[in-house]
Amino acid sequence: MSPSKETQEAMQRLHLLEQNVQTLNSQKQQFAAQLFELEGALKELSGAQTTYKIVGGLMIATDRVALENDLNGKKEMIELRVQTLEKQEKQIKEKVKKLHEEILAAHKE
Repeated sequence: MSPSKETQEAMQRLHLLEQNVQTLNSQKQQFAAQLFELEGALKELSGAQTTYKIVGGLMIATDRVALENDLNGKKEMIELRVQTLEKQEKQIKEKVKKLHEEILAAHKE
């Protein structure tokens, strides 16, 4: 017995949602790596006498406080993006669970 057209469509939607979850996880990992780098840079800055910032292909001496503020701003933006991704992931996982239950219910009939 083959699944009904509605069940097949639900299975396709389920597959797409699962791919979305994988994409979100990949993006979260990339942002986590960036956060790790930023935290390391901020840690190094705390004891630095002279600081430099790379602009294009040049390394330019810059004010430590300004650089710290810049890095903290980037860190906050990335943390906010991670929170957004986690909310999206949670919503999609709820949809996946609901759709999975619907498919199982349709299959039992």
